[in-house]
This record gives sequence, C-alpha cells and structure tokens, in this order.
Amino acid sequence: MPKKKTGQRKKAEKQKLRQKEIRNAKDNVDLAAHPCNVPMECDKCQKKQKNRAFCYFCAAVQRLPTCAHCGKVKCMLKSGDCVVRHPGVYTTGLGMVGAICDFCEAWVCHGRKCLTTHACSCPLMDAVCLECERGVWEHGGRVFRCCFCRGFLCEDDQFEHQASCQVLESETYKCQSCNRLGQYSCLRCKTCFCDEHVRRRGVRLERRA
Repeated sequence: MPKKKTGQRKKAEKQKLRQKEIRNAKDNVDLAAHPCNVPMECDKCQKKQKNRAFCYFCAAVQRLPTCAHCGKVKCMLKSGDCVVRHPGVYTTGLGMVGAICDFCEAWVCHGRKCLTTHACSCPLMDAVCLECERGVWEHGGRVFRCCFCRGFLCEDDQFEHQASCQVLESETYKCQSCNRLGQYSCLRCKTCFCDEHVRRRGVRLERRA
C-alpha cells in the first residue's frame, strides 16, 4: 500500500505545479500583453499609443517610463543586477532606464538581464504591417498578430485584414451521392441530397393523402 499523502506534501506538489505553469507562461506571452506593446497615454497630449520612449505625436518624454522587457515602473532592487547601483533608494523615471530598444522604441530598465536579453528577444523585431507595410517607428499604435496567417498588423488595419483573411467553410448544395444540385438537406448534418438519393434504401416512406 502506498503511503497516504500528507497535507504538507499535497501543498508542496500544488505549489510546484503552479511554479511550473508560471515559468511556462513567461515564455508564451501574448503579443498584445507584452510590456513593449502595452497601451500608453501621453502625459502631455493625453493621446493613447503604444508603449514608447517618446510620444509619437508630441515627442514628449514620459514621466513614468515602463520597461519594455520586464514591465516594471519602479526599481526596488537594493542589491540586484542593476547596472546603475542605487543602494537603499528606489528609482523611478529616467533614473530607472538604461537604454532604448531599436525595434520597439521603448525604454529598457537598467537591469543587467533586461539590457542583455531584450534586444535579442524583442517580439517586435520584424513587426512590419502586412497591409500598409509600416514598421513600429512609422505608426504610433500597437502591433497585433492575425489569428489566421499569424502576420503582424498595425492598429489601423487589424480588423480589416482579419475580415478578409478569414476562410469560412462554405456550404455546398451538391448531392453527396451523384454530385448534382439537390434541394433536400439533412437537419442534423446539413448535407444536401437530390430527389433520387434523399430516401434511404430499404426504407419505404408512406405518402399522406
């Protein structure tokens, strides 16, 4: 007989599974929810746009920049992998940033991990819209992926492209047995049949007078 699991062991196993799910979720972040693609509102002109270092419309620097890799606004690491040391002081604003990404045009914090890994793993590296062929630097909106062809789309052409890209399963009105046009269709499977093949073989249908 196997030993009965104690409550502490069950709790440890649940925690282990939860941590595994969190690690897997970090690798499979949706493009719309990525920190370098989150919506941002300019402090000066109040216009909504993609997270970027400078406002697309008025070129103003944001008061609280968001890191394009980890998504943090305030650095609270007293002794961590920060390139710029700030012992005992929490940094925000331009004191937290370390670089600007060449691909997504957003701030990257001064953490060593973010500075060394974001440029190679930026999800907007090849983000050119399929419809208007504009990159991140040419339009101010966010970037999305098409649900059908998995291509990059800007915010202006997102819905128009997906409406034309989707493939709907068209219903055919041809008989499944003889390929002629039929006017009878099954209510369950929606399959069409002609006058000859609408009746099952061996089944005699009685016509009502």
